[in-house]
Amino acid sequence: LSCPTNISLSELHLTGIPGLQHLHHWISIPFCIMYLITLAGNIILLCLIKADPSLHLPMFLFLSMLAVIDLVMSTSITPKMLSIFWFHSTAISLDACLTQMYFVHAFSVMESGLLVAMAFDRYVAICNPLRYLSILTSPVVAAIGLATLFRAVVFMSPLTFQIRHLPLCIPAVVDHSYCEHMAVLKLACGDAAFSNTYSLSVSTYVGSFDSLLIALSYLLILRAVLSLSSPQARKKAFSTCSSHLCVMALFYIPGLLSMYMESYHQELPPHVQVLLANIYLLIPPAFNPLIYGIRTKQIRDGARRAISR
Repeated sequence: LSCPTNISLSELHLTGIPGLQHLHHWISIPFCIMYLITLAGNIILLCLIKADPSLHLPMFLFLSMLAVIDLVMSTSITPKMLSIFWFHSTAISLDACLTQMYFVHAFSVMESGLLVAMAFDRYVAICNPLRYLSILTSPVVAAIGLATLFRAVVFMSPLTFQIRHLPLCIPAVVDHSYCEHMAVLKLACGDAAFSNTYSLSVSTYVGSFDSLLIALSYLLILRAVLSLSSPQARKKAFSTCSSHLCVMALFYIPGLLSMYMESYHQELPPHVQVLLANIYLLIPPAFNPLIYGIRTKQIRDGARRAISR
């Protein structure tokens, strides 16, 4: 391989899903449907929350932030992915690739932080309801949102900076459906050990630390729920908690698995890793408005009021 610097290497090519190129048209159908559900669900949710003053509560402000993150994260990869599947448009400029990589990984870290904030919100609402509005004031909610953004920028900026300053080899073919950091890092001609270690360390820290905090919040919630005298209330709370945890598992498990498989299990079919990476970016944004929104009574009531108006 010849090794020009990344200044002269201005264009990369994404393969889509390696080994499954003959199925791209079929794979595009569920991916397109999930993206349309993501757009419709999150936009409707944002409009409902904005239009109804009774929904201007901490829980729904966090939900609005999650909807914006999901829209950005899905839109950063899906249109390009579908153009690969439908029109074989594999070329992407290096700048566009790095921008896509930054948005995907930074907003993934933001989503993880926001899921922790939402778990904390549910803990306060269920375990300390009388002090809910005095604890989660608007400045506190804004500070939490800014903290998740700041953490994402601090953690993810070095990744893009490192790749920007690594020499990349030709042929510049990325065996992935989007510019995933580990997949692009395979093009590096220079020593990429630090970048590889940093990426794995940040992913492991964010995934394990955040999921631990979420698990702790829900354990405390379940302990409070078990003390409820009404079986109906217990059943409803268990149903809500289980659906939340299922969506969170779909976000954390495939994301971490794809990262480690890319690094350590090269003998596995590459399409398995790519499909896992797609699942954690496409399924949670499509399901979040349904799980956190439609199943919430206040959102359903707000939708009825909006329709009646």
